[in-house]
Amino acid sequence: MKKVLFNSLWALFLIVSVNAQNNLPYWQQKVDYTMDIDVDADKFQYKGKQTLVYTNNSPDVLDRVFYHLYFNAFQPGSEMDVRSRTIADPDGRVKDRISKLKPDEIGYIKPTLLTQDGVKIQYEVVGTVMEVQLNKPIQPGQSTTFSMEWDAQVPVQIRRSGRNNSEGVAYSMTQWFPKMAEYDFQGWHADPYIAREFHGVWGDFDVTIHIDKAYTVGGTGYSASNVKGGNYPKVKNGKGGKRSWQFLAPNVHDFTWAADKDYIHDQYDGPNGVTLNFYYKNNPEIKDNWKKLQPLTADLLAYFNEHIGDYPYKQYSVIQGGDGGMEYAMSTLITGERKFGSLFGVTAHELAHTWFQFLLATNEAKHEWMDEGFTSYISALAENEIMDEKNPNPLANSYGGYVYLAKSGKEQPATTHADRYTYNQAYGITAYSKGAVFMAQLGYIIGKENLDETIKRYYDEWKFKHPTPNDFIRVAEKVSGFELDWYLMDFMQTTNTIDYAIKGVEPNETGGTTITLERVGEMPMPIDLSVQYEDGSEETFYIPLQMARAEKENPYSDVKWTVLKDWAWAYPTYSFDIPAGKKVSTMNIDASALMADINRDNNSYGRK
Repeated sequence: MKKVLFNSLWALFLIVSVNAQNNLPYWQQKVDYTMDIDVDADKFQYKGKQTLVYTNNSPDVLDRVFYHLYFNAFQPGSEMDVRSRTIADPDGRVKDRISKLKPDEIGYIKPTLLTQDGVKIQYEVVGTVMEVQLNKPIQPGQSTTFSMEWDAQVPVQIRRSGRNNSEGVAYSMTQWFPKMAEYDFQGWHADPYIAREFHGVWGDFDVTIHIDKAYTVGGTGYSASNVKGGNYPKVKNGKGGKRSWQFLAPNVHDFTWAADKDYIHDQYDGPNGVTLNFYYKNNPEIKDNWKKLQPLTADLLAYFNEHIGDYPYKQYSVIQGGDGGMEYAMSTLITGERKFGSLFGVTAHELAHTWFQFLLATNEAKHEWMDEGFTSYISALAENEIMDEKNPNPLANSYGGYVYLAKSGKEQPATTHADRYTYNQAYGITAYSKGAVFMAQLGYIIGKENLDETIKRYYDEWKFKHPTPNDFIRVAEKVSGFELDWYLMDFMQTTNTIDYAIKGVEPNETGGTTITLERVGEMPMPIDLSVQYEDGSEETFYIPLQMARAEKENPYSDVKWTVLKDWAWAYPTYSFDIPAGKKVSTMNIDASALMADINRDNNSYGRK
C-alpha cells in the first residue's frame, strides 16, 4: 500500500512539475550599456570602455556568460573565412577575401580588462566568442556590473561591417562592440559569427564616440540632451581635433553607427512626429535619388504603422554604407549608388525589418524565415501600393523562388540553423521566399482579413520580445479560430510539398457531373475550386481541411461560394457531384495562385 501511495504521489509530482514548467511565464534578460569609444581614424583603430549592467530575469543561476566579438571573424583562418572557401556557392562579397587580409586590414576585438563588480574575472577568447567564468554566480532577479576595456581594429569592408566600403564610406560600424550573448528559455546563444545574423538582449545604450571632427556620424539613438523627443546626437568638440558624439538608445538590442567626411545629412518629417534622417555621400550622381527617396520613406513608415503597428521611437536613419542592405536598431545601412527602384526597394525591405526583427526580435539563427520572410511579405505589399504597381500578386516572385527550390533537390527544412545550410542559395530562398510564401499562404487558409488582424495582434502581444514560430501561429489560431499546428509543421519544419490535381470530370447516373480531386503531395491543404459553366456563370467550391477544424469566409464577393464537406488528409482522393443542368466549361484549383502548389499543370480542366 505504501508503495502504491508513493508511486501515486510521485506521478502527481511529475504532472505538477511538467505543468509548472510548461506554464512558466515569459521572461527575458536585461542589459544596460555605457560605452566610451576613442577612434584613431588614420589607423582605423579604436579603444573602447564598456560598463554593462546585466540583470538576470531568468529562473536559473548563471555561473558564466558569453560575449560576441564579431570583428574577429575577419581574420585569415577564421570560421567565416574557411566556411566561405569550402561552401559550394560562396557569397560573392566574401569568397576568399578574408584569407588575403594583411595584418593592418584584418578586424579584431582584443579585451584587455574585464571585471565583475570591480573584481577581475577570467575569460578566454575562442574565435568570435569570449567565454567568461564568473567569480560570483548571478542569482535569479539579481543584477551584476561588468566593466571591460578593449582594443579594436576595423576590418576592410567585406561583409556588413568595416572600413572604406565599395562606395567609399569610411566607417560602417555594425556588430562592432563586445556584445553580451542572449540567454533565454533555450539556454545560451553564443553562436560563432560565420555568415548569418544575430540574437541580442534588450536594453538601454549610452554611447559616446570620439572621432576626428571632419567626420559626420549617424546611427542608432537620440540626443543625450533630449531622449524623449531628440533625434540627433549630442555633439561637442573635444581634445586633439576630435568631436564627441553621444547617443542614447532606450530599449533596443543592438547599436550601430556610421561615419564619413563627405556625408550629407538631411532630415524629413515622418508620420507621428518621427524624424527621418538620411546620410549619403556628397556625390552628384546619387543626390536626386536620395532626395526622391525621402517622402517615399515617410510613406513606407505610414504603411507599416497602419498594417503592423506604430513605430515606437522618434527617429529612423537611412545611411549609405555597408555591403548591400542590413537592418539595425533605429537605422539601416544600404549601398546608395543604385537605380531608384533598387534604392526604394532596399529601403522598404530594411525599414520593414524594424518590425520583423528589431521589435519582434526572433532568433535569426534558428528562425531566419520569420524575420526575412515576414519582412519580404509586408515590404512587397508596401511597394506595390506606394508605387501603384497594381500587381495582383506582389509575392509572385517569392512563390516562383520557393517552387524552384522545392523541385531542385537542395531544399532543407526551415528548422535548419542559418549557418548549416549546404547551399547559400537554399538558405536565401528558404529565409526570404519560403518565409514570405508562408505568410501569404496563411492568408489563403484563414482569409486575408484574419491574416491582417493576426499581424497586428502579433505585434501588440510580442513587440519588444523574442517570439518563436509557435507564438506567431498561436496568435493566428486565436484570431481565426483555425487549428494551424499542421501548417507550421508541414510547411516550415519539413520539406513536404503541396500538389493537388483534378483527376476526373465524369458524367454520372443522375445527369450531373462527378468531380474527383487528388492529393499528390504529402502536405494537406484546404481547396478553393473555381468552376466556370458553359452558361457563363461561375461558382467556387470550398473544401475545408478536416484537421484545420474551421472554415474561412468567402474571399470572392462576386462569385457564388459553396462549402462542401471536409477533406481528411489520409484520403488521397475526394469526389463530389455537380447537379444536372450545369455543364462545366473550365475548372481551376486555387485560381488565386496563393497556394504553393509545386505543379500547377494538373490544377486545370477545360479549354486553355
